[in-house]
Amino acid sequence: MRNLKYVILFVGVFLISCASVKNKTDLPSVLQAFNSPTSNIVLVAAHRGAHNGNFENSIAATKQAIKIGVDVIEVDVKTTKDGHLILMHDSSIDRTTTGKGKVEELTLAEIRRHKLKTQNGKISKETIPTFEEFLKVTKGKIMVDIDMKTDNVEGILATLRKTGTTNEVFYFDNDYEQLARIIELDKSAKLMPRAYNYHMADSAITRFAPPVVHIDSKFYTQELTEMLKKNNARIWINTLGDSDSLMRAGYGEKVLNDVLKYGANMIQTDEPELLLQLLRSKNLHY
Repeated sequence: MRNLKYVILFVGVFLISCASVKNKTDLPSVLQAFNSPTSNIVLVAAHRGAHNGNFENSIAATKQAIKIGVDVIEVDVKTTKDGHLILMHDSSIDRTTTGKGKVEELTLAEIRRHKLKTQNGKISKETIPTFEEFLKVTKGKIMVDIDMKTDNVEGILATLRKTGTTNEVFYFDNDYEQLARIIELDKSAKLMPRAYNYHMADSAITRFAPPVVHIDSKFYTQELTEMLKKNNARIWINTLGDSDSLMRAGYGEKVLNDVLKYGANMIQTDEPELLLQLLRSKNLHY
């Protein structure tokens, strides 16, 4: 009887372990799907990491995104006064840390004196990560969407080369001149131009032939997605805000139907775990 209990315990641990491994991000599969715009796989991006219960743009949120099987992690990169690249969305550190001041007016050492925090006042043991520290965690594990909150393109490329992660990232910006600079410095760079209408999306395709274009619901049509897919581009759309709130309230099916109705196949969300569950239930994810 005692041996039977051990067998049952072993099997239970084994199954839990298998489930965990299955859900963990598989970067080779993600890259294959990313480079196959006609694939039926819908890729999920965690906005500023899986930060529910964590802290946005943090190492903890990064590790959680990988653990639950997110395909892409979106991060905002800014430059400090002394030229260091850090993860930070806002122009100042006021909202997300225990400190105050503008990023570009503070040195890395000054910024590191403060801890990350949430809007409800929860304080982390973690300080703001550098871009390099972040990439050491993501390397070989998950794709990265770099939201260009800095014009320090050279610094970003140097850090990617140093960490050996150049082929695991793509660059997001609505500044097409900055995207052109990136291509000048790295011909193999993957871009995600932001478009605000059909003609801008068409212009992005003509100028960059990007693997993905960021659109929004205001001009999300069958005509648009057919044009993008015809040109081998994935279609990125957000569920941030109201749609994520609906998912949290139990209306995930409605959100998914709305966001997929014309063929969008990359979704950025603040609710990656809920979205992954929905997609897997419909065989639209691994």
